[in-house]
Amino acid sequence: MSLTLRTISREQHLAYIQSLPAASHMQVPAWADVKTEWRSESLGWFDSTGQVVGAGLVLYRQLPKIKRYLAYLPEGPVLNWYAPNLEDWLRPMLAHLKRQGAFSVKMGPPVIIRRWDAAAIKAGIQNPDVKRLRDVEATHIEPRAFEVAERLRKMGWQQGEDGGAGFGDVQPRYVFQVPLENRSLESVHKGFNQLWRRNIKKAEKAGVEVVQGGYEHLGEWQRLYEITAERDHFRPRPLSYFQRMWTALNSEDPNRMRLYFAMHEGEAVAAATMLIVGGHVWYSYGASANHKREVRPSNAMQWRMLRDAYALGASVYDLRGISDSLDETDHLFGLIQFKVGTGGQAAEYLGEWDFPLNKLLHKALDMYMSRR
Repeated sequence: MSLTLRTISREQHLAYIQSLPAASHMQVPAWADVKTEWRSESLGWFDSTGQVVGAGLVLYRQLPKIKRYLAYLPEGPVLNWYAPNLEDWLRPMLAHLKRQGAFSVKMGPPVIIRRWDAAAIKAGIQNPDVKRLRDVEATHIEPRAFEVAERLRKMGWQQGEDGGAGFGDVQPRYVFQVPLENRSLESVHKGFNQLWRRNIKKAEKAGVEVVQGGYEHLGEWQRLYEITAERDHFRPRPLSYFQRMWTALNSEDPNRMRLYFAMHEGEAVAAATMLIVGGHVWYSYGASANHKREVRPSNAMQWRMLRDAYALGASVYDLRGISDSLDETDHLFGLIQFKVGTGGQAAEYLGEWDFPLNKLLHKALDMYMSRR
């Protein structure tokens, strides 16, 4: 198959994404408007008939003082990763990015290598010899994913060092997902562990109500989010980021981003943002107050979001990143424990890959990043 690659309009890019069952929310054209500190470009791959058969959102970040860029395709590009001629897809992309002034390319193939079901993870947590998810035998392995990794290595791509923590600037390598395809809502609810089911009931009894909010409620979201940031020791994003996200994503598709609040006695005690691209629905940011935790607002909110995702016809409800640590003393352990309760699966992606187009500048950037 002969392929050509060129810059495409946002309209062409969006039309291609809309023709697919799903794609990452970081690969829709509007994501460029969220990431205003990067320059952006939409790339399209065309087959011999002139059909768009792949697309990628590239974000360019300029190096301090010189006109050279890091080109980044978060959770992309969106193409057939299992194509036997993967080189024919990626080579023209590298050539194009080099012409655009990129000294290094970073991408995140949306390819899952293995999955662990809730029972396997639970057994891993209970085994004192197991400290990491990768030490637990996977429930499902995708052999083609290893072939993709092999092809990338042969082409000179280098696997990024994410340390397995799955957080920071890079996209999470380990995520937690609840599959919804070909399942009844009842079976999804049955998949929850006892504690989750009990907490959902508790919230209901206490009168917790989950409602959807709009742009005008982002200030209330921010208040809860900053309380959470202080409690969990992370640096919160500013309100302007969420306002920009809401405006950009929902002007592209009015149902791209949603905001949920768990209310108790007229007060918002938990909140979350949800993103939707085709059949893939993400719980992206969560927040909660320091008080009223005993009425279990977070469980109630997740159950409502899951039901809404199901009503939208979603094939997967994605709870995003987890750490791969199964060590109970790890500060991120609570996160995996909370998510495992949904009875879903942990999934490991291929991770992020780098291609240094200029080895010297790539090395300089590496050193600069490690000092930060």
